[in-house]
Amino acid sequence: MAVAVTQHKQFIGGEWVDSSSGETMEILNPSTGEVIAEVPRGTAEDVGRAVEAAKKAWDDWRNKTPKDRMELLLALADLIDEHADELTQLESRNVGKPMSIAADEMPFSADNLRFFAGAARTLEGKSAGEYVEGYTSIIRREPLGIVAGITPWNYPLMMVVWKMGPALAAGNVQIIKPAEQTPLTTLRFAELAQDVLPPGVLQVVTGDGVPVGDALVRHEDIALVSLTGDVETGKLIARNAADTVKRVHLELGGKAPMVVLDDADPATVAEAVKIGGFWNSGQDCTASSRILVSEAVYDDVVDATKSVIEAMKVADPAEGDDVDMGPVISEAQRERVLGFLERLPARASVVTGGGTVGERGFFVKPTIVADVDQSDEIVQSEVFGPVVTMQRFASDDEAIAMANGVRYGLAASVFSENVGRALAAARKLDFGTVWVNEHLFPLASEMPHGGFKQSGYGKDMSLYSMEEYTRIKHVAVKLA
Repeated sequence: MAVAVTQHKQFIGGEWVDSSSGETMEILNPSTGEVIAEVPRGTAEDVGRAVEAAKKAWDDWRNKTPKDRMELLLALADLIDEHADELTQLESRNVGKPMSIAADEMPFSADNLRFFAGAARTLEGKSAGEYVEGYTSIIRREPLGIVAGITPWNYPLMMVVWKMGPALAAGNVQIIKPAEQTPLTTLRFAELAQDVLPPGVLQVVTGDGVPVGDALVRHEDIALVSLTGDVETGKLIARNAADTVKRVHLELGGKAPMVVLDDADPATVAEAVKIGGFWNSGQDCTASSRILVSEAVYDDVVDATKSVIEAMKVADPAEGDDVDMGPVISEAQRERVLGFLERLPARASVVTGGGTVGERGFFVKPTIVADVDQSDEIVQSEVFGPVVTMQRFASDDEAIAMANGVRYGLAASVFSENVGRALAAARKLDFGTVWVNEHLFPLASEMPHGGFKQSGYGKDMSLYSMEEYTRIKHVAVKLA
């Protein structure tokens, strides 16, 4: 039976419009490889139209009281709750993630909007005071103006919320460019939001990184670009943004280590690897892709993890609620992941997995690779798929050196029954988030998310993210 292909438009200035070029892009279901939608292939001209609409919207939006902005953000959160089932199904179909995983993102996204709704009313600065005789100084925290968000394909709707919440709460207006492969929940959310937000406050331009993303980065009237994406894209955006000296907020790749000390429980570690390494098919910049294990428990951890991973059900999420893992996002991504396995050094061994699953879609078997060295490509580079490596260490200090011995610094975890050893390790791990006896969860809207080193700079979530979307102004008043 033929698959119905839905037709979509961009959301610019409160209206649904085609690309100025008239061209469209096909959107696939990665579980089947079938075309499920067509969206406009946006242009630099479309970005220009969105910027002009944003200019018209900004004065009214920034002059709304924090209470007014709070109420509108709360209304957006309610919309996510009311349409959670629909958004879950759409996200699962477009990204290929199991329904249970997509469903988990909806209440968290709504909570994130509610957090920033409250944060809109808590921005403060120094109290006014006299620091020079005869003058009163006032510190103002102001919105930047027009900001752009470039979102990834692994968490399309959730990343829109992470960027939109603090941006709009602080009084900015925003243009979103969703990933080329996964624009559908972003467009549906914009459709829901159009009855809540004034025209031009939130806009969506679909299309390729060049020209759409590039036009957003280079436009002189855009004050900030926030990217969640890979390291090389982040570097390019930072270079191009320098031409207009605009702010850049980067949440980039990761190569998260899970440090397993000699007193950790192998069964607990195995279950944590299942979640941390293979959630969303391992397509997560915080995925526990490197499992560093004390020699004392190495064999037990490998055996326990192998059993847990081989029991996972890998299938089209449409097959039922018991699916543990779906496909990777595209044929190109599957080939990229398999390429790492094909280039393994001869001494490396595949403990389980490798290869593909089924006759259609873009599936990769959940894979564990052992007998790798710190310098190996698969240890040093982000695979961004369902592949984890296992490495041995002899001492806690060696484990920390191995964990920190990559260019990334987004997230890490340490497993130990001794809280003192765990906290000592957490202090030395050079990563923006460190979990103890857990990996990937919990996430809380109140806590910051962001990396060190080449994993980027700036924070998502928490009140710290509001700093990214505001500027500080000193006003000095001469006294009579």
